[in-house]
Amino acid sequence: MAKIASTLSPYLFKRRLEPADRTIMALRPETLAKLSPPTDVTQLGVSVVLAEELYARRVLTDRSSTIAEVARALCISPNVSQQIATTLREKALLEFQGMDGRDYRITLTEQGRSVTSELMKVGRHVAAMPVPLDVYRTIVEEQRPDLDVDRAMVKQAFSDLVIEDSVLDQIGPAFVSGGPIFFYGPPGTGKTSLAERMGRFHQDYVLIPRFVSVDGDLIAVYDPAVHTQAKGDHGIDPRWVVCERPLVVVGGELTLPMMDLQYNEHSGLSSAPIQMLANNGILVIDDFGRQAPKPDEILNRWILPLSRGYDFLRPKSGIKVTVPFELKLVVSTNLEPRSLGDDAFLRRLRNKVFVGPCSETAFNWILVRAAEEHDLQVDAESASFLSELTKHNLGELRPYVAIDFCELAGSICDYDGLPRVLDRPLIRRVGALCFVNSEQGPPANAVSRSSSAPDDRRRVGTAADHSDSPAPANPQPEMPTQPGTAIR
Repeated sequence: MAKIASTLSPYLFKRRLEPADRTIMALRPETLAKLSPPTDVTQLGVSVVLAEELYARRVLTDRSSTIAEVARALCISPNVSQQIATTLREKALLEFQGMDGRDYRITLTEQGRSVTSELMKVGRHVAAMPVPLDVYRTIVEEQRPDLDVDRAMVKQAFSDLVIEDSVLDQIGPAFVSGGPIFFYGPPGTGKTSLAERMGRFHQDYVLIPRFVSVDGDLIAVYDPAVHTQAKGDHGIDPRWVVCERPLVVVGGELTLPMMDLQYNEHSGLSSAPIQMLANNGILVIDDFGRQAPKPDEILNRWILPLSRGYDFLRPKSGIKVTVPFELKLVVSTNLEPRSLGDDAFLRRLRNKVFVGPCSETAFNWILVRAAEEHDLQVDAESASFLSELTKHNLGELRPYVAIDFCELAGSICDYDGLPRVLDRPLIRRVGALCFVNSEQGPPANAVSRSSSAPDDRRRVGTAADHSDSPAPANPQPEMPTQPGTAIR
């Protein structure tokens, strides 16, 4: 009887790849030196009028505050905060109420409240000071990734997945070359998992501005739901956030308005489009072809920015401005590619990577991983039965089946108080849930088992199976030669 995973060590069952060590920044040291916190209001790069207006809004919102508290709220230095407060006091818009420890407590005068209340009708933004658009352009351009990707690096980036080498050898060159990457293939073969892990090629941090000023209009760029902030104090102008390179993933919810500035009347802010959020990183469009806009409408919106490296946006002021378009576009679909568009359309998706069904070896590895995760026991006979059942219902092996079967099997065992053993009866029961109009099993002669001694039957997915004993000759089912985790 074949043994599954009889030679696996506990090391192979790591839950996920450990985060890679990152260098401090993608920027040159001389550029970082210029991004130290400004000590004078003129060094902010925005108009003094805008700086004073945002300052007054903040004080009005707080009613009473200290100079240091306003500095932290607006992401400016105490010196700049002191300068602006002094100027507003000279204009009779702000008053000092006395000392609060070593700091001054400040509030707006009656005139200051009246003037600022009118300004708040136009915009209620009271967060960080913005950075100027020209500085943002410079930083994004300098943070273009400079990657030296080789086969070893690609394998390391995807080492927690079960992926054929032939697929990995397409991903590496596609990533470093120009143009989008187009993943296509049947559902459940791991396209999304591949796309989401491509950020592991990057080993550095980048700067993301909290807000960008465009002729007085403010664009919100940093989004904690999208950008992963680095830990620690890097001594950078606090209007910038040190982050991992962005990975923005959108699916069927993508609409054309999401690709342009969206103005909020209440806050007076414009939200950055998704491609601006993804600058210096990766933008993934999952389930391509299932969005409300037609595929060619989506691609046509970005075809010129992809080739030129910059995009045109129109803020509330109506003046069209150029912003960097510096990202890697990754598109994933399980639809037939030619149903999305003609040859000219597909030519624009320059790098095409087919992610197809998995091999028997890969399927067994995924089953081993999923069974271990859900504390299930499965032997070689049951693994073969599940493999044949899957091919009987789907015509091929797909990674998601092994994952879903183990998850559902664990739920059934918990529900009915059954032993956590993925045997034939449990596989049939799960099959009725997983497959549409499921056949309860492959033909009777589809799975055969040679007679063997009882002690030849081995469990998999548990620490007890991580022995150093050699695998039997010609194992059946065939076992993989590399570790990995299941993919969706």
